[in-house]
Amino acid sequence: MPVRRDKNPLLVFNDKGIYCEQADVYLDPWRPVDKAIITHGHADHSRWGHKQYITHHTNVPIIKHRLGDIEVSGIGHGETISINNVKFSLHPAGHIIGSSQVKVEYKGEVWVFSGDYKTEDDGISVPFEPVKCDAFITECTFGLPAFKWQPQQQVMEEINTWWQQNREEGKTSVLFGYSLGKAQRLLKFLDPSIGKIFTHGAIENMTEVLRPLADFPETTRITREVKKEEIRGGMVLAPPGAQGSTWIRKMVPYETGMASGWMAFRGARRRRAVDRGFVLSDHCDWQGLLSSIKATGCERVICTHGYSEIFCRFLNEQGYDARTAETQYEGELAEMNAKAEDTDEINDQ
Repeated sequence: MPVRRDKNPLLVFNDKGIYCEQADVYLDPWRPVDKAIITHGHADHSRWGHKQYITHHTNVPIIKHRLGDIEVSGIGHGETISINNVKFSLHPAGHIIGSSQVKVEYKGEVWVFSGDYKTEDDGISVPFEPVKCDAFITECTFGLPAFKWQPQQQVMEEINTWWQQNREEGKTSVLFGYSLGKAQRLLKFLDPSIGKIFTHGAIENMTEVLRPLADFPETTRITREVKKEEIRGGMVLAPPGAQGSTWIRKMVPYETGMASGWMAFRGARRRRAVDRGFVLSDHCDWQGLLSSIKATGCERVICTHGYSEIFCRFLNEQGYDARTAETQYEGELAEMNAKAEDTDEINDQ
């Protein structure tokens, strides 16, 4: 059934978030609401202050760790809940552990809010599954043709080679990645035969939450009691907020690296003041976005955070009914700039 063109679309964007008026439910709202369906645990999508949270059951411990004592219920992928005759279901987004898309159905009309997503199977999160719909709300974090990711295996081989070389030179490798998602993706494929893997407290705390959900190598939390000599030659996983802090002095001599899609930009490594940049993103590249949209069979596309204007213009040229919408989601910029949640952990070590 074609998407309705009247003044009452199934989902609208207002000052609190993405709203379904018929069910009085918000999707990933950025201001406090009564009932919120949450796609995943990153801070720009799961915020504190809602009265009731609904999310995938593997995301429940993640957001409780981040947000504290909240009223939250978990459902499985493909499980349907009905609110005032509107059907909601969650489907794999492949972004990070616990991430989902939200499918919304009412009177034969189907919308899908993708949240953040990627098409490459990272080996720890449930792989992305396209969902047939009339309207698709997509992020555009890396919505430029210049973004084309290399296979994860190739990037991890580069990282392990870098670590081995640093170890042979008597240096510690300090690799920056967001404490939720990116750090565990890196950890999963680090080669422990090279040496010991150490973690910043913010990453270790989150990894402890996620260990029941995935098989990770052994790690050692860096505390005041851990000696500098013990760390030398090892791999240290740290959040971006630790860069430039007094905490990192314990690693001398060291080399720094950063894993992010933004490392694809020429000059990004220099601007971030790191020795090595590894292009690894938990978001789609250009082709991943296009193939995902095509697989949904949708007619209408709403483009949100990222290169939304450019991406939207291209979609319209391809025959889609596309427009942009303003949100308070940040995509991978949130990961790069995530310092507030790391501050206490940094000061404690």
